Amino acid sequence: MPDQNLQVTVWNENVHEREEEDVRAIYPRGIHGAIAEHLAGAFDVRTATQEQPEHGLAQDVLDATDVLTWWGHIAHAEVDDAVVDRVHAAVLGGMGLLVLHSGHYSKILKRLLGTSCSLRWRNEGERELVWTVDPAHPIAAGVPQPIQLDAQEMYGEHFDIPPPDELVFVSSFAGGEVFRSGCCFRRGAGRIFYFSPGDQDYPVYHHPAIQRVLANAVRWAAPQFRQPVPASPESPRGWFA
Repeated sequence: MPDQNLQVTVWNENVHEREEEDVRAIYPRGIHGAIAEHLAGAFDVRTATQEQPEHGLAQDVLDATDVLTWWGHIAHAEVDDAVVDRVHAAVLGGMGLLVLHSGHYSKILKRLLGTSCSLRWRNEGERELVWTVDPAHPIAAGVPQPIQLDAQEMYGEHFDIPPPDELVFVSSFAGGEVFRSGCCFRRGAGRIFYFSPGDQDYPVYHHPAIQRVLANAVRWAAPQFRQPVPASPESPRGWFA
């Protein structure tokens, strides 16, 4: 599927940017605006935010979305379960999903992975180095080794997730911690990429290497096909009699 035909929806809870002046100074058009501005150079991009009706993720939006990016932090509990059900079904049916930073605690990722997705964290603006551990992976194409982020929130192990189907990046921090920061999963017909750099207090999404990772991840997560999630039929008795 040519890049320009890929339909990307960039979703953000959009709370920090509306309520905190220091975050708004870094992301005047919101985190979703910063991500969408870069991706729009290669894809057909729309944005959606949590305060919109149905969180901006009505069924027709998801039907028209090839890849959904998800950023959330302090309002996970406020995401409507009906919307989570809708996104879950779309991923199983083939829609790609990029879950970013504190989206690890989102209802949708915990539903898809089946674990708590908990981790260790400390926010003291430490240096993060993002190391490529699978240089042949499409998401790592053209990404510098390592990506250096001069200030970022520390995420550390243990990260309570299932073993990733593919591990692309591992991060190290000034305090000595390490973290599986770029993880790929497959659920149903859908591809999921979790990428941890991106705290709202730092201009991470303005970093060219981070932008490169996100664009690569959109291409990787693009659906090979889309299909409705099949209902479970009742099995006739006596097949194995």
